[in-house]
Amino acid sequence: MRLIYLATLITLCAANVQNIGIYNTIEVPKRYKPDWTDLDTRPLPEWYDKAKIGIFLHWGVYSVPSFRSEWFWNYWKAGMEKCNEFMRKHYPPGFTYQEFAPMFTAEFFDPQKWAKIFAKSGAKYIVLTSKHHEGFTLFPSKKSFSWNAMEVGPKRDLVGDLAKAVRAEGLKFGVYHSLYEWYNPIYLEDRRTGFATQTYVETKLWPDIKQLINDYKPSVLWSDGDWEAHDTYWNSTELLAWLYNDSPVKNEIVVNDRWGIGIPGKHGDFYNYQDRFNPGKLLKHKWENAFTVDSQSWGYRRNMELSEIFSMDQLLREIVPTVSCGGNALINIGPTKEGTIAPIFQERLLSLGDWLAINGEAIYNTSPWDSQNDTLNGDVWYTCTKTTYNARNPIAKPSRSDTVTAVYAIFLKWPGNSILKLKDVAPSMLSGNYHVQMLGQDGYLNVSSLIFSN
Repeated sequence: MRLIYLATLITLCAANVQNIGIYNTIEVPKRYKPDWTDLDTRPLPEWYDKAKIGIFLHWGVYSVPSFRSEWFWNYWKAGMEKCNEFMRKHYPPGFTYQEFAPMFTAEFFDPQKWAKIFAKSGAKYIVLTSKHHEGFTLFPSKKSFSWNAMEVGPKRDLVGDLAKAVRAEGLKFGVYHSLYEWYNPIYLEDRRTGFATQTYVETKLWPDIKQLINDYKPSVLWSDGDWEAHDTYWNSTELLAWLYNDSPVKNEIVVNDRWGIGIPGKHGDFYNYQDRFNPGKLLKHKWENAFTVDSQSWGYRRNMELSEIFSMDQLLREIVPTVSCGGNALINIGPTKEGTIAPIFQERLLSLGDWLAINGEAIYNTSPWDSQNDTLNGDVWYTCTKTTYNARNPIAKPSRSDTVTAVYAIFLKWPGNSILKLKDVAPSMLSGNYHVQMLGQDGYLNVSSLIFSN
């Protein structure tokens, strides 16, 4: 439901089952110092707050066993019985994880086809795992000898190919990059010293990240695998200062908050806090809800069950509250080792695109309203549109100086007797200076069919 203020709108969006324009990136007016206090003053690039919907892709050597999750190697090395049983049953004695790499063929990988699916889903940015904790890179890393997709398995630059295809569809491209590597001997030696040495950071991590930034110019750098060491070991502030000051994406790039022990939820352009974070309330800083369509794994699983896959209703119940509370939704799927996207994932993404084609006006380019969740009807969540963007606090409620042009009431369950009861929007209705419209329908609703409780 859209309320249109005359000089200015509530809009009803039924969640039962556009592409935003290209936004000018902000100009960075200063050079940032390599300390959190100064880095935290950087305004959030507008494109990220406007986009709202992204797709996350977990793809790597773990897509070959495609059992348990993308943590398979770690679980197997730790002696998890289900993983041991799986290996005994399907692979010969002495088989090593490295032997999975040549089987990661990606022979059916069609980046243009993927990109078209993503565009039809309504997503505005894509984040691909350039390297997960196993250390295998999907780009020709100059520091990952014989453990990258150009030399082993696909024999192609998966990051570069997807980046080009995604951008051709008008979408932003980003990369996930794990800071640590489970079994990299250089990292393990640094850890053995209590992180008194930084050989891994200086000879492997930083060169890889700078290669990614310089070669592919991503709009998102999604850090992970930070939790074993402090930010001083990872040299996080030095890296971010370089990103914001001197990198080729200094005006556009956004980063998350996983930069060392104690950093999540405190520093970064947007906060993840933890996987599947969805607080259900407005926060003080831009945030993102990264969650999986397969509720059990980020990587592809051959033995996933339909009951473990998010339904459209479940997807919307993640996305709508997230956007209402000022967050972005990063929706994860895991491609197969052959380079295909499972039909069930395609169906969910395309169904989401159908919903957004009608209701996207209440999602993209919106801001949190005075209320997020209606206090009378818990199935109703609000967003609004404003005429100005506040880069310093993009998820703030409207202030007196803001001009609100529309308020959207997104209801996740069709109301009984087709009568929608709302409370929190009632004060806005008292002036009578509005129109009410259902998105996807022509004309205005008869307000007598709505009950505004106070």
